[in-house]
Amino acid sequence: MSRYKGPRLKICRRLGNLPGLTRKTSKKQAPAGENGQRSRKPSEYSLRLEEKQKLRFNYGLHEKQLLRYVKTAKKVQGSTGLVLLQILEMRLDNTVFRLGMAPTIPSARQLVNHGHIMVNNKSVSICSYQCKPGDTIQVRPKEASKILIEKYMNFPGLSNTPSHLELNKNKLLGQVNGIIDREWVALQLNELLVVEYYSRK
Repeated sequence: MSRYKGPRLKICRRLGNLPGLTRKTSKKQAPAGENGQRSRKPSEYSLRLEEKQKLRFNYGLHEKQLLRYVKTAKKVQGSTGLVLLQILEMRLDNTVFRLGMAPTIPSARQLVNHGHIMVNNKSVSICSYQCKPGDTIQVRPKEASKILIEKYMNFPGLSNTPSHLELNKNKLLGQVNGIIDREWVALQLNELLVVEYYSRK
């Protein structure tokens, strides 16, 4: 399945607030669907599917990518749901977004793909690159890159920078100091339902 490129507000109306997908908010109060009506009580499967879709659309992942991350998280000691969130939060595109260098994850992905971002003084154009504690994330020393990111930083997607990240706005330099804690994950979801969804795969 390819990455979603359709209307983002329709997804947010169906799944709730997805800070990584878009900054826009819908004026419509009713959920997406004909007349915004929910015909019956959702099944356990539909609840798990909805939580999985929140994760997939917020971080902009293919279905196969998310399944691969879940399998990786299961191999690590600890809570599979928490490890999964930590893996997703430590992706380079999400780290650029959480530093405030981009208003959304899709725009952060574009910055990385176009070579505007450097990790440890080396150009990295792979969005799924896993950042590690001690990594430095900086803007490529070109005027066009600096102007673009300075414009984005005036209107950040989220107001608070997580505790595991540190940003020097003057030097346009970010530092990864550790692994993110659960309370700093901006997305509101029950990650255990996502693990349960994939446990049947």
